Amino acid sequence: MTDIIKAIILGIIEGLTEFLPVSSTGHLILAGDLLSFEGEAAITFKIVIQLGAVMAVLILYWKRYLEIGSNMIRMDFSKSKGLNIIHMILAMLPALILYLLFKDTIKSRLFGPTPVVIGLVVGGLLMIIAARNRRTETADTMDGISYKQAFGIGLFQCLALWPGFSRSGSTISGGLLLGTSQKAAADFTFLISVPVMFGASLLDLYDSRDLLSSDDLLLMLIGFAASFIVAMIAVVTFIKLIKRLRLEWFALYRFVLAALFYLIVIH
Repeated sequence: MTDIIKAIILGIIEGLTEFLPVSSTGHLILAGDLLSFEGEAAITFKIVIQLGAVMAVLILYWKRYLEIGSNMIRMDFSKSKGLNIIHMILAMLPALILYLLFKDTIKSRLFGPTPVVIGLVVGGLLMIIAARNRRTETADTMDGISYKQAFGIGLFQCLALWPGFSRSGSTISGGLLLGTSQKAAADFTFLISVPVMFGASLLDLYDSRDLLSSDDLLLMLIGFAASFIVAMIAVVTFIKLIKRLRLEWFALYRFVLAALFYLIVIH
């Protein structure tokens, strides 16, 4: 199989899974093993295609980012106008602090097959618990999310630092347990994902700067484009279906993926 086809396949997988509660990390590790696409160059490639998925959400939510930025410039943080920059900071800060403190430990200890399987299973169990023990909704849309709920969702986002948990799976579960609707939690998850993922990806790219090669530029651009296009479709589709989709179905899928991961990568 040519490297170009591998780049397209991995880009599609990243775009499809990054914002669904199924763990893009688990899928990319499994796909990389099946495609024999591993090593230092593969690490950098995966960072670049993640930026393609980030760009898709930035474009889809550009009006909301523009509104939040405009209110920030005017120093207008009135909760009567809905979601603002304070909500986003409260939701991003916990995971950001933990990542900066334990970045090296996370990369050296958790980015392996066994931790990913554990994350897939435990994250799936969390989703089932959240779906069956959700609190009475106090926020039907993300504009109804309180500062307390935003910070709580940010604490749940810390779980996503463990590969396999899934950022959207952790934050949507947290939202349900804190009293938001499933759609409100999903919208808020996508909104805060851009600065979090963009910052983390840039840090990772800087750390991997010695691995960058002009020879791999074409493959990275192809993977980036595939991830961007598929992520646009996946996010729009997921948001349209989120009110009808139960988290338990994603949890079951995660258990199947964990079993495959164990049989193919670990066993």
